[in-house]
Amino acid sequence: MKPVRIGLLGLGTVGSGVVRLLERNRDVIEEKAGAPVQVVRALVRDPRKARDLGGARPELTTDPAEVAGAPDIDMVVEVLGGTEPARDYILRALRAGQFVVTANKDVMAEYGADVFEAARAGGAEVWFEASVGGGIPIIRPLKESLGANRIQSVLGIVNGTTNYILTRMTREGMSFDDALREAQRLGYAEPDPRNDVDGIDAARKLAILASIGFLSRITPADVYTEGIGSIGPRDIEHGRRLGWTVKLLAIARERDGAIEARVHPAFIPLHHPLAAVSGSLNAIFVTGDAVGETMFYGRGAGDMPTASSVLGDVIGAARSLALRRLLGGQRPEAAPYWPGTVLQCTCYHDKPVRPMAEVVTRTYLRLTVVDQPGVLARVAGVLGQNGVSIAHILQTPDEATGTAEIALVTHEVVERRMEEALATLRRLPEVRAVESRIRIEG
Repeated sequence: MKPVRIGLLGLGTVGSGVVRLLERNRDVIEEKAGAPVQVVRALVRDPRKARDLGGARPELTTDPAEVAGAPDIDMVVEVLGGTEPARDYILRALRAGQFVVTANKDVMAEYGADVFEAARAGGAEVWFEASVGGGIPIIRPLKESLGANRIQSVLGIVNGTTNYILTRMTREGMSFDDALREAQRLGYAEPDPRNDVDGIDAARKLAILASIGFLSRITPADVYTEGIGSIGPRDIEHGRRLGWTVKLLAIARERDGAIEARVHPAFIPLHHPLAAVSGSLNAIFVTGDAVGETMFYGRGAGDMPTASSVLGDVIGAARSLALRRLLGGQRPEAAPYWPGTVLQCTCYHDKPVRPMAEVVTRTYLRLTVVDQPGVLARVAGVLGQNGVSIAHILQTPDEATGTAEIALVTHEVVERRMEEALATLRRLPEVRAVESRIRIEG
């Protein structure tokens, strides 16, 4: 079979991992691809930089035109990360008819519609398994293996940094700041961790998963996003007493024809499968009407896990490319996509996104109040006036400060009513602070 010539956009941690894994498992990869696979050229910033490539010696270039759109390159593998210039290179390659394999969640979440249109216009294909979940297979399972299901919900731990931080807070009683500093020291968190701890990274991944699962375009702007910075050891301790643990969850559901998509900290029961997902590991819990509950679990980042997904896509794309060559390189006029293409756009519908104000959840609240008679009744009255029903309540006085901590759990309530109640509570003179609010799932 004619070799598949690959141009690599980026030769950093993931790009180098792709080259090393291809060298290490070349026999297995080429058997499954049905053709020789060669990384012939790589776009880099500094060709003189030392790199561990496992013996491979691809040509290095600083000119993107020698990869994206180059006539001697069959397939472009993009592992630059970020939005620009990666988006421009991906679109350029697809419009030139090159297959693209990408690990780029930013481009696929924000500009997925443009990417698929460029693939259609160029008669090319885009494969993006590594854009969500690192080494965890989830994109193709959602599109193919679970394709006969109506997906009901996607619930995921899709950011290893925040999961590591919350695991340390839960197991060791660490504060958020201390756990974050440890995560930075170990390389789990970036020097500027906001993308992770504020939920932005998870929201982009959820936008991709929700678009696939519910067959309608969801962008990061559609995803309600909240980070983990307000969670304290007291909240974790209260959760443990109630039989819960806290995770940063990416949640998408379709109800009554509308999609809800949200990322925020949430308590889940200790018996839930996601509760045991610890450290930097990721897991995605999918419910379909036919299959029921399924979970995809593993390492969500790192050079080799991500390279595993990238090269899995390379194998699939190489087989599709071989089919095209077998057909003489001519797409049938009646086919919008080539026969055998499975990863084309599946956003067939334009479903509404349910505003967060209309979402129904249970809620845990922790308040600091003045410790005097009638305050608890006043708090309960405000909640009741807004249609918020209390399921559990715990009051802990602090004689040294003359205050008391109130931790309470509500029954299900519409988010709008909960927010109205919180706004009123913050105005009460007896309420010193609304310390935290954590939703409850499962």
